[in-house]
Amino acid sequence: MLAPERQSRILKELQLHEAVRVTDIAATLNVSEMTIRRDIETLDQQGLVRKVHGGAMGLVRLSALEPGFSLNVDRELQAKTSIAREALALIRPGMALALTGGTTTYQLAVHLSAAMETLHNLTVVTNSLKVAELLYRHQGDSQCHVIVTGGERTPSEALVGPITLMALRTLNTDLCFMGAHGLDAQRGLTSPNLLEAETNAAFIESTSRLVVLADSTKFQVRALATIAAVSAVDTIITDDGTSVAMRELFASLVPNFTAAAPATPNALAPTTGKSL
Repeated sequence: MLAPERQSRILKELQLHEAVRVTDIAATLNVSEMTIRRDIETLDQQGLVRKVHGGAMGLVRLSALEPGFSLNVDRELQAKTSIAREALALIRPGMALALTGGTTTYQLAVHLSAAMETLHNLTVVTNSLKVAELLYRHQGDSQCHVIVTGGERTPSEALVGPITLMALRTLNTDLCFMGAHGLDAQRGLTSPNLLEAETNAAFIESTSRLVVLADSTKFQVRALATIAAVSAVDTIITDDGTSVAMRELFASLVPNFTAAAPATPNALAPTTGKSL
């Protein structure tokens, strides 16, 4: 198991419990206690957990913490790749799409850039600098039009604020693909960034169909600001790591719910976020 996968597992446990013990995590993952201590040290340095004697504790203000793009781009990569592959199947030539900021929507952009030869005449509206640059570099002869909203840059490489809102209020899209920091049955889609929450709400207002891309770590997580209720969502695409209970709960709340099968190693798309 790779370090990002182990660290993601530690963060998952801290979503469920106030603290975790090194011995318990090491036994569960079948690795040495020293390996888990190094993982906790890394997460502590990144500001994601608090290292304590014998283990780690979650942060009290985790709901207001906004990890940067480079920190998240490789986390849960196989899950994000599976989700992106499933989401790509919803896109048809000639559509007007919206892609919000985030690393899961970025993986969709990676897959979309590889499919440009068959998906002609797309218009993509995005507030993600990473998505915009990737699609622009790969558009070739596909006649893909990339519209960047403008605005103030966030740690997740997204553009937010009044300028972004003004742009979105004049646009209409067929599909909006949106990632989320958290997806809670009661509080809906949430973000730790107030301006990003406001911006994503504007994306929802301007689209005919909202598709939420959320890996299994995002369920029943509440960040600081609510973007929209679950009732605003048409489709949720997640990975097969989502528990049966979460699948049943959210499948009962939205018209369409898909748990994407794992991508084979050959199907894993390259993640080029760090080179942009």
